[in-house]
Amino acid sequence: MKKFFMIAVITLMGAFAANAQKYAVVDMSYILKNVPMYESANEQIKQLSDKWQKEVESKNDEAKVLYKNYQTEKVFYSNDMQAKKEDEIVAKEKEANDLKRKYFGPQGDLFKKRESLMKPIQDEVYAAIKDVAEKDGYAMIFDKASAQNIVYYSSKTDISDEILAKLGYAK
Repeated sequence: MKKFFMIAVITLMGAFAANAQKYAVVDMSYILKNVPMYESANEQIKQLSDKWQKEVESKNDEAKVLYKNYQTEKVFYSNDMQAKKEDEIVAKEKEANDLKRKYFGPQGDLFKKRESLMKPIQDEVYAAIKDVAEKDGYAMIFDKASAQNIVYYSSKTDISDEILAKLGYAK
């Protein structure tokens, strides 16, 4: 009987402690969309990406032209000349692939540029979220934009506008 009573008391204490915790929801995409620096950084990244994509496509087009010319003139080339032309085509294709990897690879220039532009903005937003969480006593704050496991949330728990106000971008 004592064991049962102790378990019941511990369970009730845990339930009361769990009820005392506060939770909130933010919409990071909404917040970032309302931060002008973020939109500006996105536009810079898009322009850079488009420029580099055109550069890569240009290299690929050069390789295609070389291959097309090779196919039409192949019958006129000696074996040595064919091998030389094939090497030229392979080198041009490799150059295009290397350029693509340099710009768009996992640790490429675009990744580095995105990180250098976005990280300060994201750090500022996360700092504002942390300040609001500590000030208002939230145990957890969920991002409704990326958390796919949130089935329901009350709009009363959404503190996105409060975060924007903390950042100085009040609606």
